[in-house]
Amino acid sequence: MANDNTATISITVRFFARLREQLATESLSLSLPSASRVSDLIDTLAAKGDQWSELKGSAQVMIAVNQTMARASHPLVDGDEVALFPPVTGG
Repeated sequence: MANDNTATISITVRFFARLREQLATESLSLSLPSASRVSDLIDTLAAKGDQWSELKGSAQVMIAVNQTMARASHPLVDGDEVALFPPVTGG
């Protein structure tokens, strides 16, 4: 079978804490190219502009893929659930 560069994956993105309020959504479903990584997802979301662009700003976001902490370089596969939330601070 030939390599199909137009293949896509479907993922669910969930937003927590202040991100949920800031972006006015709890979750969304996206289709991305099949070789996407978490960083590609962040780029796609940030490209929406306005408050979405802050996902790439100086305020870091924590990332979990299928309830396991992940880095921006983590590869995504069809059906993944990605959670984005602000860093937790404590005192």
